[in-house]
Amino acid sequence: MSDNKSQNAQTVLNFINAWTRLDAEEIAAFFTEDGTYHNMPIDPVSGRETVKAFVAGFINDWKATNWDVLSLVAEGETVIAERVDHIHLKSGKSIDFPCLGIFEMKGGKIKVWRDYFDMNTYVQGAS
Repeated sequence: MSDNKSQNAQTVLNFINAWTRLDAEEIAAFFTEDGTYHNMPIDPVSGRETVKAFVAGFINDWKATNWDVLSLVAEGETVIAERVDHIHLKSGKSIDFPCLGIFEMKGGKIKVWRDYFDMNTYVQGAS
C-alpha cells in the first residue's frame, strides 16, 4: 500500500476504535470541517459540529460499543470498511449490527462517510 493509502486506512481504523470511548467530540474530530456523515437510510448531516450533535444524539442510549472490522480496502482517497458493530444499550439490550462504510478522505480527515446497513436490524434489536 502506498503511504497515502496506508495513512487513510490507519485513520479509518483509528476512527473505528474511537467509537469505543463514546465521545462525540473525539469522533467528530476525524471529519473535515465541512465533512458529511450519511447513514444511508436517513438524510445526511454535514459540518463537523452537526456531525458531533448527530452522533451525540444516538450514542446517548449506548452503554458500550466495539466494532469488528471484517475487511478493509484502501484505494486512493477512498477506504471501504466492512464491519459488525456490537452495540450495548443502556436498556441492557445488545445489537450485532452488520455495516459497510465508505469513507472519502481529504487531507487525512474524513470528508464523506456513507454507512450502509439495514435500519430494521437496529430497530428490532433495540426494541
